[in-house]
Amino acid sequence: MTRRLNAALVQIGVFICLCTGHAFATDAPDMDALKKGLWIDRERLMQLPMEGPAWDELLKDAQTPIKKPDLTNQEEKTNVRVFARALVYARTGEDSYRDEVIAAIKDVMGTETRPGGRTLALGRNLMAYVLAADLVGLPPNLDERFRKWLRAIPTYRYPSGKTLVSTHEIRPNNWGTAAGASRIAVAGYLGDSDEIERAAQVFKGYLGDRGAYAGFKYKKVDWWQANPDKPVGINPAGATREGHSIDGVLPEEMRRGGPFTSPPPKENYVYTGLEGALAQAVLLERAGYTPFEWQNRALLRAFEWLYNEANFPAVGNDTWQPYLINSIYGTDFPVTVPSRYGKNIGYTDWTHNKEGRSR
Repeated sequence: MTRRLNAALVQIGVFICLCTGHAFATDAPDMDALKKGLWIDRERLMQLPMEGPAWDELLKDAQTPIKKPDLTNQEEKTNVRVFARALVYARTGEDSYRDEVIAAIKDVMGTETRPGGRTLALGRNLMAYVLAADLVGLPPNLDERFRKWLRAIPTYRYPSGKTLVSTHEIRPNNWGTAAGASRIAVAGYLGDSDEIERAAQVFKGYLGDRGAYAGFKYKKVDWWQANPDKPVGINPAGATREGHSIDGVLPEEMRRGGPFTSPPPKENYVYTGLEGALAQAVLLERAGYTPFEWQNRALLRAFEWLYNEANFPAVGNDTWQPYLINSIYGTDFPVTVPSRYGKNIGYTDWTHNKEGRSR
């Protein structure tokens, strides 16, 4: 009932926006497109090269031994290495990689309930397993079990009282963006269009459209926010402070470096926040939305600020991000060859490259 009401409200909002010109989420999910791949169109994947630095790095990670999955370990690497195995299987058809993915899917279910678990770890880890399952195709009995587990996990409540969904809808920082990415991946796998619509609305609010969603709770709003009375996840186009650009700043991440100052601190949490934000955008784009255009290309503006104002290019496990931005926007941010995977995803130097976009 609640989801039907939310969907109805979205439709009403669409009508209002047509009458008033207010920016609201007018996109709608394309569930048929998701059937072709949650992260990348499978036909496109089959055209990607099986040579070169990006492929070699992917293959190396797919062959690297992995530990047992653990959704309570926020620093775990197993999740993305399982995703690497799924990509290699999808491209080569070699069953050994699929077998390892299936084994990992069996092992990961239920690990979210281990002591010490938090929605941060769940948000970072879960998406990669869902995308891996989508790429390899699970046996029917396991798929049924996996789907049953996925239906419950977004609202699994930790001792803190938080769930994956509540974290997405309350935390306008890396906790929330990671949670949102896993939330959307789960909804896509389950074919839950109402949940995708709701998540898209929340994400649009994070990017700065408070008319779409404004339920986040912010801290230190006077430090990096363009308008402390109307805080957002990414500052609007043209925003300045004391004559310096804060257009594209992620205020909830920059506050970790302290109050506003120029030159700005090189705050790595900005890239951590963008990990989940970029993943949400890719998943929503696959579902038929246009998130990379939302709020005057908020995600592009975030990278322009990092590179042009903060002089802080991506390094280490953030180097998959500029490949994705360059592919989407046709930009030329410097890249590392090969890139390294992040906490929740990677291998965009192979799946999303400027020469041949993944869509």
